[in-house]
Amino acid sequence: MTRGIGILARAALGLALIWLGVAAAAQQPLSGLARLDPARSTLQHDRHGVEIVLGISQPVPFRAYLLDNPPRLVADFREVDFGHARPEAPGADSLLKDLRWGRFRPGWSRLVAELTGPARLDAAVEETGDAPRIVLRLSPAKAQDFNARTGAPSSALWDLPQPVVPTAIPHRRQDGASPLRVVLDPGHGGLDPGAESGALDEAVLVLTFARELKETMTRAGMQVTLTRDEDVFVPLEERITRARATGADLFLSLHADALPTGQATGATIYLLNDMVGDQASQRLAERHDRADLLAGVDLTGQDDSVASVLMDLARVETQPRSEQLGLALATAIKSAGLDMHPHAVQHADFSVLKSPDIPSALIELGFLSSAVDRQRLLDATWRTQMAQAILAGVQAWAGTDAAQARLLRQ
Repeated sequence: MTRGIGILARAALGLALIWLGVAAAAQQPLSGLARLDPARSTLQHDRHGVEIVLGISQPVPFRAYLLDNPPRLVADFREVDFGHARPEAPGADSLLKDLRWGRFRPGWSRLVAELTGPARLDAAVEETGDAPRIVLRLSPAKAQDFNARTGAPSSALWDLPQPVVPTAIPHRRQDGASPLRVVLDPGHGGLDPGAESGALDEAVLVLTFARELKETMTRAGMQVTLTRDEDVFVPLEERITRARATGADLFLSLHADALPTGQATGATIYLLNDMVGDQASQRLAERHDRADLLAGVDLTGQDDSVASVLMDLARVETQPRSEQLGLALATAIKSAGLDMHPHAVQHADFSVLKSPDIPSALIELGFLSSAVDRQRLLDATWRTQMAQAILAGVQAWAGTDAAQARLLRQ
């Protein structure tokens, strides 16, 4: 079936690398951002294959390649503004399972199309002229013919930004002698909108709150950095790397997720535990981490055995400090009269909590699956109260933590 592209779905896929328009781009720099034209964009899919047509305002360099586990197509653009357009959900008989697009990094956009099985990239072409468009065609393939890559291609022509290099000087545990350095991590962003409810995107809501919380903490004398200050995708590993590069004393990841079943409401504090027992926590962990994989960033096997042992040793000190942080945050939020989930402090295997040397917590401000929580997140007064409560919790934790650090050094 053929459908116009103008509402939402998701994405992912995997295999060959196609380069188009790079030489021309080197000679003729982009005059401006290319924009998606939904009226000239179509999505055709059935059991025989998929054709994605993107009408754009001007030609841009792009590349397309296939990845596996899960099988998915990734297309990088420099650069296309997809705006608020969303592709329609594919049919049940389609090779296409899910589709999403958006900003990947500043200056870069990405489309990810997740497939139901192995595929062949039959065409990846850019048609120039008065009505430029990009056409991507895929068809089912046998497993033995699906020679997918295990990661994104590396090329100096594209020179995608690399994670921030950490500071060379080790950061000592905070003892109150200097302003507390806090890194706030608004979850999701760019091609990963996070949970959605109607026109509301988790990525936008938590970015708004993170900016407000940053101002609240800065006024209290803290040094605050955001892992992202715009609607752009930041890989999970890079979020932690950026925190370490700032010499962070504390890392707080902010979310407002959704659960497909149940009536979960209220704020929840999550701390690291790689032995996840609760099914709801497991589902949330899968949702938070899956975006990286689908966007083409697979962190599987990043650490060798020696590094893993060293990080586990570092967590012997850091994890109890994180536990104290979670308790302080929950106490402050409850003391402010703000609603919390019945199990206010929980544990999950979230990747952003795995920094071995920075006390970390993930705060679910509420659930977009709850009408009550949605209204709270849109209420400026409620957001101010929550920001003040989180500040109070951090201040209480920092005072106790600093006193413990001074005792340890005596």
